[in-house]
Amino acid sequence: MQKELKHFAFIDSQNLYFGMKRLGWNLDYRRFRVYLKEKYQVEKAYMFVGFLPANNGVYSFLQEAGYILIFKPVLEIDGKIKGNCDSELVLHTMIEYPNYQKAIIISGDGDFYCLVKYLSEKNKLGKVLAVSNGDCSSLLKKVAGQHLSFISDLEDKLSYKKKNTP
Repeated sequence: MQKELKHFAFIDSQNLYFGMKRLGWNLDYRRFRVYLKEKYQVEKAYMFVGFLPANNGVYSFLQEAGYILIFKPVLEIDGKIKGNCDSELVLHTMIEYPNYQKAIIISGDGDFYCLVKYLSEKNKLGKVLAVSNGDCSSLLKKVAGQHLSFISDLEDKLSYKKKNTP
């Protein structure tokens, strides 16, 4: 009997959100979660988010869609909100390391170079999904190699389409 694969996704929400804004189309987060499950056998999808109370509705929606949200407090500096979650994503990927066969890293941020390199060396890297070629660090492209794909190639499958109401 073949052992069931357990893959976990680790999602840099800020990189995903702003990358999608640059692409000019809206990601259907429900369909994206289904896609991760069907395409990559993702059992758990961790999304790393800077916490803002005003976004509670969005957080509830994402949790209902099947994401496990990991919050980081945010700071306001010079009128800008700062909530970089890169270190939380790396730490949580390593905390969960014994619990998954493959990690799916969803970000194009070069700050994840060392994480992707390590996972690749240990044969624990399933895929790196960056928003687009233009939103992916050349360092990450180099280290991810054949494990790299782009969400921009999936617009037909994953773009949000408003339902027509009568």
